[in-house]
Amino acid sequence: MSQTVVERTADNIAESAYQASRATYAIADAVEDGVGAVRQAAKQSCDAGEEILNDTTHRLQRHLALTIAATFAIGATAGALLGWIIKRR
Repeated sequence: MSQTVVERTADNIAESAYQASRATYAIADAVEDGVGAVRQAAKQSCDAGEEILNDTTHRLQRHLALTIAATFAIGATAGALLGWIIKRR
């Protein structure tokens, strides 16, 4: 039996809706995968930052005299530089 125009149109609309639904699910899965990757990257970055902070803290504690001397030198240099800049104006 031949299909009428209305039946063929209905079939085409149903097929288009099915394909659009599959495409929507594929996009949703891709977005969900992207969100998971971003969360994982953020967690790894946080862990790396925490590790760097801990390493730096331990290094500063082990070399306390050097840390104090370097801090003093940096502060004195910055103060002298600022004083020189202010004096020039």
